[in-house]
Amino acid sequence: MLLEQHIEELRLELREAIDPIERREIENELELARAELAVITAEQEGAIDAEPPF
Repeated sequence: MLLEQHIEELRLELREAIDPIERREIENELELARAELAVITAEQEGAIDAEPPF
């Protein structure tokens, strides 16, 4: 839930950001957070194996 809250906060920040550099930073952070959430969800659903291949 904490990661989902972080994503929502980033979305709100992005909506309010005016500076192009700040917008890019927020967009990058938002993309990473969404990717992390996707990995966590896939692990929980058993779609991917969280163990390293070696």
